[in-house]
Amino acid sequence: MKKPNQKFWKWKNQTESAEPQSERVLEIYGTIAEESWFDDDVTPKMFRDEFFAGDGDIVVWINSPGGDCVAASQIYSMLMDYKGNVTVKVDGIAASAASVIAMAGTKVLMSPTALMMIHNPATMAYGDHEDMQKAIEMLAEVKESIINAYEIKTKQSRAKISHLMDAETWMNANKAIELGFADDILTDEKLPVDVPAYAFSGKAVENSLFMKLTAKAKLLNPVPEEKPKDPAPQPTVKRMGMSKDPILAPHNSTIQMFDI
Repeated sequence: MKKPNQKFWKWKNQTESAEPQSERVLEIYGTIAEESWFDDDVTPKMFRDEFFAGDGDIVVWINSPGGDCVAASQIYSMLMDYKGNVTVKVDGIAASAASVIAMAGTKVLMSPTALMMIHNPATMAYGDHEDMQKAIEMLAEVKESIINAYEIKTKQSRAKISHLMDAETWMNANKAIELGFADDILTDEKLPVDVPAYAFSGKAVENSLFMKLTAKAKLLNPVPEEKPKDPAPQPTVKRMGMSKDPILAPHNSTIQMFDI
């Protein structure tokens, strides 16, 4: 019998009682399915059995850097199809595949210090050029499926979401709320929280770092300035009548310019 993958989720108050629960708490902490659910029949079934073992509203706590997009897709679908309310609370980070799961929340709350990150899907492939092309096409379709989840939640255009993913965008709580990825800030007493909105682009940081390193390299290894060369002798020009635009001539040549 195939062994299940390591669990990355935990139910805090799951009971086997037949009485309905007012609220169930699901924690998704750490990497989502370090070993993919793509060819795993055991772990998804374990999650599904636990998921449907109770009823009532669900609170999902997320602190995850992401992981397997297949597992994230299945969990997202189950949460979206759930009859009760689903409140997602991000207390650390919801990055990559974890951000997809967060989109299933009826309401998404983020800690003032929490972060959310979205980017393009990635994979590893080997083979000839046809295998590489198939991998590229597969990643393109996976990206479109992820955009579906973001679009439903944020109501942003697919083009804008695609650009945010291309740039590997990091968002604090207020920026996530501004863009529609979250609904509110999670606080103990719901007091006003003044957190400036910002989004972080990994590509922009890479470009900025490259420019700084290039400038530093130029300071450490300055390129010697070339001495200005003696100006070439100017051609002799004879003018008859009113001159128009100048004409370039070979070195040491004589030109006559005429008005026409």
